[in-house]
Amino acid sequence: MYGALITEVVDFHGDLLRNIKGIRRSQALFDDLSVDPSDQSVAIAAELATRIPSAAPMISRPFDYGTVITYPFVPHNWHATRYSDGLAYGAWYGSLELETTVYETVYHWHRFVMDSYASEDREIVAERRVLEVRCDAILIDLRGKERREPRLVDRRDYGFTQGLGRYLKKQSQNGLLARSARSDGANAVILRPETLSGVRDICFLTYRMHPAKDDVTVERTPGRLWLRIVPSTLS
Repeated sequence: MYGALITEVVDFHGDLLRNIKGIRRSQALFDDLSVDPSDQSVAIAAELATRIPSAAPMISRPFDYGTVITYPFVPHNWHATRYSDGLAYGAWYGSLELETTVYETVYHWHRFVMDSYASEDREIVAERRVLEVRCDAILIDLRGKERREPRLVDRRDYGFTQGLGRYLKKQSQNGLLARSARSDGANAVILRPETLSGVRDICFLTYRMHPAKDDVTVERTPGRLWLRIVPSTLS
């Protein structure tokens, strides 16, 4: 069933872009516990004393943005996505283009807001952090195969692609490249975390929307419009 699609591979050695939640300005972690600076110092000392050492905190520690690589592979973080049913393994997603990461994350963020805060009569703002991640792996190349198999880019039903993901996982494949279902760009789906390394910051983004409006604006520089996206065109 899936074998007919798996006819090409790419020896990929390059950067993938990962778009995660983030904040533009650092925040004090313990100022909500006490306004007394001495109390905050005690809390910081306690956190340092119990911190698990890490040689690569950007990759492994969740409070140092371990979400960049390891988060999707930890079993209790598994959830259903396009190439994983969330039951047996996690899948890591990155994009080849910055704009593709924006269209993908705007779609999911807009759905979350409308499910949770649709009645809010105000602007809702989200901040994002985009990072480059080095990938060295032989990947199944499905780019262009969506013309033969439209279910690869089905915007609502993930049954076919989840089955394909399970098949590739059982075959111990590293992952795949495929056309994005939300834009003209391409995404990488990584199934083996050891193929990823070298996390580097690219930029921060600000997303703005009003639940009553079919409109999301994206800023790279605060206060300056970079992209405008109509969420209804992504569904």
